[in-house]
Amino acid sequence: MAAAQGRLSDGAGGMDDEKEGDGRENRTDQAPLPFRAAVEALKAARVRPQVEIEQVPPPQRLAPFAYALEATVVDGEQDLADGRLVLLHDPAGHDAWRGTFRLVTLVRAELEPEMAADPLLPEVCWSWLTGALQARGLSYGEPSGTVTRASSHYFGGLSARPAASQIEIRASWTPLESLGGAPDTGAHLGSWCDLLAQVAGLPPAGPGDASVVTLPQRRDPQSR
Repeated sequence: MAAAQGRLSDGAGGMDDEKEGDGRENRTDQAPLPFRAAVEALKAARVRPQVEIEQVPPPQRLAPFAYALEATVVDGEQDLADGRLVLLHDPAGHDAWRGTFRLVTLVRAELEPEMAADPLLPEVCWSWLTGALQARGLSYGEPSGTVTRASSHYFGGLSARPAASQIEIRASWTPLESLGGAPDTGAHLGSWCDLLAQVAGLPPAGPGDASVVTLPQRRDPQSR
């Protein structure tokens, strides 16, 4: 599975860099009940078959409790997009989050150069994130993030490679907590997978998504 490289933040304001996990994992059996319930909901969630998900060590210093997942959108032997989703929990609450839970994500995909040149692309990509949450009727607060596009041009011994462009979405939001104190993380994971699918250029999953605009298929997606 292709790993989503880069650093995440709990960023209610900016997406500041933070040290990656060092291999240790929060012990969910010692965590507060709301966090355990939120993690179990993530484990029980069902997603479309093109999205492959695995648990990975979470960042260690963003919150007292954290749980992380990585995902890759796969078409045959090709990886179309990848990303990471981190669930953070601070039982004491967090002023910037305005809650005790926070979801943080990084999503990446390759683009056609002409698509990357579209001046409205950042706004469109951000609307995909908020639209994916709204499409499932999810309540959330304090959304923040960045949309970055980058181009690579190759020279010398690498000059045979075509120019490549990439889109990267870094974001965080506070999921609304239920009466039991835990948010519906399974539904939020489903929305995040919807975002991954859109960025990867997959067709909508259901009739209700027929109007969704997706990225065009890359000419040469990354081989597995």
